[in-house]
Amino acid sequence: YPSGNLAVMVVRHEAQLVCIVQEDKPSKAKIQAAFQSWGRSTCYHPSGTVWINMDLQGGQYFNQTGSRVRRWRWPNSIMSAEPQAPLSPIFISLNQHVGVRILGQDKIIISFLAMGRQAKFNVGTKVQVSSSIQLPPPIQLSEGELLLLAFRVRILQLLDRLRGCLTFPSTNHWDKIKPPVFLTTQAWKILELCTSVGVSTELRSSVQAIVNA
Repeated sequence: YPSGNLAVMVVRHEAQLVCIVQEDKPSKAKIQAAFQSWGRSTCYHPSGTVWINMDLQGGQYFNQTGSRVRRWRWPNSIMSAEPQAPLSPIFISLNQHVGVRILGQDKIIISFLAMGRQAKFNVGTKVQVSSSIQLPPPIQLSEGELLLLAFRVRILQLLDRLRGCLTFPSTNHWDKIKPPVFLTTQAWKILELCTSVGVSTELRSSVQAIVNA
């Protein structure tokens, strides 16, 4: 940092490397982010709560109160049969000098800017996952998250129907018009999630009733 305090360092842990971002303090500086070469990384809010957590499967984004607001999966052959939420680019500022941009599993960029000069570090890694690697259990969706996904699909279905009414106001056979393929696919994936996470029969029935209304 301009203050002379250490900002970014790389240390070796056994056969792997860890890149650590520290806050701008001369002593007892807290860790603001840690990126491990074997695919696990964590970024922290200034308050110390987890901001972003990533592993071999994907990642999660949390707000300052600890609530999860986003989650995604990396493209991965061993997980390809499961419904996947793709990553949308993420940029966060750990402090006024250090930012993190997440574009992919192998494109995680630390940007350091001070006194008109900039340095960038790519701390991403393309971990090759094989069937012999024991992955942690998949991230489970809560009951509220499943219902929100179902209502989202239903709202999109209604908006599509409204768009059709405005475009072709004289059509009298709206019930026979099928929704777009992408909405049908999303509805199927949500129902698959209900099966994969072992939710209750009541919740599964509720989700099915919402998306098939």
